[in-house]
Amino acid sequence: QMQLVESGGGLVQAGGSLRLSCGASGRTSRNYGMGWFRQAPGKEREFVGAISWSGGSTSYADSAKGRFTISRDNAKNTLYLQMNSLKPEDTAVYYCAADTTYLGGVPPANAAEYEYWGQGIQVTVSS
Repeated sequence: QMQLVESGGGLVQAGGSLRLSCGASGRTSRNYGMGWFRQAPGKEREFVGAISWSGGSTSYADSAKGRFTISRDNAKNTLYLQMNSLKPEDTAVYYCAADTTYLGGVPPANAAEYEYWGQGIQVTVSS
């Protein structure tokens, strides 16, 4: 089992920045890919971005490209999402997720491929 806990969310004005963190515990002894997803009210959960075990490869949704950066510190078992130039449409609950069946490369954008999820954290961007 793996436990994931997000932190760093909150309220920010449009144009501002936030950095989300996701701490992993439990089953962290093997390589795993990680991703960020978000869900806005009345909408389905959507992919934000993902990162390989080494951190050397990343992928992003079009809505995140150029504004968001995913990174990880495996020594600390922590995943990060740096969000800049935030827009009101970025308002959502953000979730981190781990793919422990990951075989290398960048983890998929399909939420169904991820076995473990954090509880989610609210990010609200005011206009």
